Amino acid sequence: MGKLKTAPKDETTLKWEKKVADVLVGKTIRNVRYMTDKEMQDFMWYKKAIIIFFTDGTYILPSSDDEGNNAGALHTNIASLPIIPVI
Repeated sequence: MGKLKTAPKDETTLKWEKKVADVLVGKTIRNVRYMTDKEMQDFMWYKKAIIIFFTDGTYILPSSDDEGNNAGALHTNIASLPIIPVI
């Protein structure tokens, strides 16, 4: 993946960036692990996603789409870890 470029932002993009930043910026990661088999089944998924847990009890995990149809991968700009795959 190449360097991400900045583009003009529309109102929807700006709204969602602010909403996400308001709840994520400043959080501290407590733990990172893949979903358990039971969690995967509870989501009715066929793959396991990584879960990022924060010290305030909240968590995030990637989904393949907005409807939560399956686990999703995370792409990074970390040379030794360019993608965090689903398993």
